[in-house]
Amino acid sequence: MVRYGECRNVLVEYRPAAGLEKNPPVERERRCKMISVEHLELRAKIVRSVREFFDMRGFVEVDTPVRIPAPAPEPHIDCPPAPPWFLRASPELQMKKLLCRGMRKIYQIGPCFREGEIGKRHQSEFSMLEWYRADSDYREILSDAESLVGGILGHTVPFRRITVRDAYRDLAGWDPFEEFDQDRFDFDMAEKIEPGLPKEPLFLIDYPPAAASLSKLRKGDGTPDVAERFELYVDGIELANAFTELTDPAEQRARFEAARSERRTLGEADYPLDEEFLSMLGSMPPSGGIALGIDRLVMLAARASSIGEVMAFSSAV
Repeated sequence: MVRYGECRNVLVEYRPAAGLEKNPPVERERRCKMISVEHLELRAKIVRSVREFFDMRGFVEVDTPVRIPAPAPEPHIDCPPAPPWFLRASPELQMKKLLCRGMRKIYQIGPCFREGEIGKRHQSEFSMLEWYRADSDYREILSDAESLVGGILGHTVPFRRITVRDAYRDLAGWDPFEEFDQDRFDFDMAEKIEPGLPKEPLFLIDYPPAAASLSKLRKGDGTPDVAERFELYVDGIELANAFTELTDPAEQRARFEAARSERRTLGEADYPLDEEFLSMLGSMPPSGGIALGIDRLVMLAARASSIGEVMAFSSAV
């Protein structure tokens, strides 16, 4: 477990980026923030530990562009424009291109961006850890995540597993595998599932096909198909999202087009497709991948109440 002593605080002046002054309530509410030096030291220690974890297991650290021409289209996830391109919400597509080029085990720690996300657990700029394994699936990624997070936070492994189906039956009173409703699924996840989950570390595993995102489907034998996807929760906080990666170019294109259509219906920006990624996807080996929020991991280790408390510069209260 990462431990730390009493916090020493310094006053850090906060100046919002150009244009953000018009976005109340955050920017007008506070111009200065108390930043814990101890939290920043803890953050540096955790990042070093993450790198050591992957280096010892034969992973290669990579850097991919922050500014990209074609983000993966997902409803409600908006990438800030960086004309004529965009700031990435994730390095996912670029890292998968490296798998297509022959890399086997890769990881990356770097900045990501999501427009309009500011709160205790969200920032418009944040740090993401992503890693991928070729010739693998979500089970190996789950094992990685369990060892990494258990070691850093000092939790006993193995973590508990709860299927999405069981969680919705027990906590929301319906089965999303029998009759899927996206709005109801999302609402109940926020209002019933996440608040009702045990506080111990756990994996919420095996999603309905309609909530597959970029994950592979597993055909059921007399049971509904399952998306090979999991999310890791610690203290009721979503920390990571993982897949057995979809490698079918036609299916991936269809999912992207469906997501673009939904974004247009919602009045959100219509991103171009990453045709290079789609053309390469057929050469990607069976793989597992995951995205884990570094800021949330440090927040949990520091027992802080918001990710803004463990960032050197923050727009969150």
